[in-house]
Amino acid sequence: MRLLRRLVLSVLVALLLLLITPAVAIAQVHQHSDEAGAPMLRSLESLRDLDYQSWQAVAYRTGEPGQSVVLRIVGYPGRVRLDHPTPLLVKAGVKEWQLPDITLDNPALAADGRDAAAEFDLDPLLRDLRNNRPLRLFLPGVLNDLPVPPFVVAEWRQVQSDPLT
Repeated sequence: MRLLRRLVLSVLVALLLLLITPAVAIAQVHQHSDEAGAPMLRSLESLRDLDYQSWQAVAYRTGEPGQSVVLRIVGYPGRVRLDHPTPLLVKAGVKEWQLPDITLDNPALAADGRDAAAEFDLDPLLRDLRNNRPLRLFLPGVLNDLPVPPFVVAEWRQVQSDPLT
């Protein structure tokens, strides 16, 4: 009886701790204005590839849901040089996507001589995803394997669907 009471008490304490502990991953989707002053929704995350290089992954949408979602990958200027157009290969288990490079469509990035950023059309990936699964990103000769955790994928999907306020 004493053992059973101790077990029940331990389970209750564990459940209580789970309920009052804040979530590890909190959504980082924010509304901002773009360079022209138009409202935009974005997710901004810093990720590390398997070579321990830091990358910034920014998914953004200007306008209402249904507009294109763009993924901007930014490396450290001077350490990486991204050639355009180079499609981004995304893998999730046995599924693969090749996201088109749309960097040269952005006048600011096209004129930036540092070549440390690239933009990709994220819509083909977001249309196919049914859940927040981990992804791996590859850019030939530059980015060998960048793991994207499920909470970041959830943010990207939120950027796709949330209305601007």
